[in-house]
Amino acid sequence: MSNTLSGPSALKQIHVMLVDDSAVLRGALARILESDPLIKIVASASNGEMAIKAAETKHPHIVVLDIEMPVMDGLTALPKILQASPKSKVIMFSSLTEKGATVSLKAFALGAVECIVKPSSGQSVAEGSDFQKNMIALFKNLTPDHVRIAPESSEIPSKISAAPAPKAATIFTLRSDPAAYKGKPAIVAIGSSTGGPNALFSVLTHFKNFDVPIVITQHMPATFTKILADHIQQKTGVEAHEGADGMAVEKGKIYVAPGGFHMEIVRQDAGLRVRLNNGPPENFCKPSVDPMFRSVIDLFGNKVLGLILTGMGNDGIGGGKILIEKGGRMIAQDEATSVVWGMPGAVAKAGLCSAVLPLEEIGPWMRKAVMGF
Repeated sequence: MSNTLSGPSALKQIHVMLVDDSAVLRGALARILESDPLIKIVASASNGEMAIKAAETKHPHIVVLDIEMPVMDGLTALPKILQASPKSKVIMFSSLTEKGATVSLKAFALGAVECIVKPSSGQSVAEGSDFQKNMIALFKNLTPDHVRIAPESSEIPSKISAAPAPKAATIFTLRSDPAAYKGKPAIVAIGSSTGGPNALFSVLTHFKNFDVPIVITQHMPATFTKILADHIQQKTGVEAHEGADGMAVEKGKIYVAPGGFHMEIVRQDAGLRVRLNNGPPENFCKPSVDPMFRSVIDLFGNKVLGLILTGMGNDGIGGGKILIEKGGRMIAQDEATSVVWGMPGAVAKAGLCSAVLPLEEIGPWMRKAVMGF
């Protein structure tokens, strides 16, 4: 079977396996995905056991894996699928429930790279729908060797845009610490998206006993962000909360922006408080990193330490530019360890970063910057 498209600008296709006990849903997904000529459904399975067997022979680039299925559920099948096809990238297909969110967070620890919320009964999954566009954009960002996504564009295209991306490491310029930067930061602000939960767990493990607050915007829907905060606390030993309007912001604690709201930090009653902003999405995201960045820069100026971890798009670059103008510091995850080098790549290529580091080096770097050791 050919893995290319015909024509002078032929590109390798993205091979996808769909795993869900609903044949109707698998059929609908196949139709909207294969409307893009770059995507080909190479396998369809109704349970985890069938998916493992298919992975052994098809080795799909991407697996869309349902959680609740007969014979073998998605969480049980996930590590076995990755064992059968180690280069496959698994996306969990979850319901927007507390149980679905909890299982999805466990799936990240087992090797899943993203979670997609199943469309509701009233949500369109037809060609041209937001659901279709988001799915196709995600697949293309997860398989950059198959398609180039123009880095200058803030909107992720859903059609083939150019020749395959080169495999050579992207060139960028680091900046020296600004002259206006003095001493340790007063707050740490982190942005992340696709692949973010595992990256956060890795980095935040090093944040025990920090004497500054930590604020995080991870692109996730409501319900999921509360579970994420709980998992952060369990895995890192650092007290973590989903941000709530009026919540006090204290040193050494982590605050995660809730799904569906931008999270801002404000000064009130001689202390810091969370303020939730229900304004329109920014950078196609809600919560968005930029409103959070702007709010902490307004409060602390050059005493803000910003970090951008793995994620699609370029959310955070607007706030990052303001941070650098005010004399603060920014670092980012490197390309090799990012699931998608969209957000960190944007700030790195814009020359905003004092350091661009592999994931395992970020936590120790941040600890030294904040605590001095």
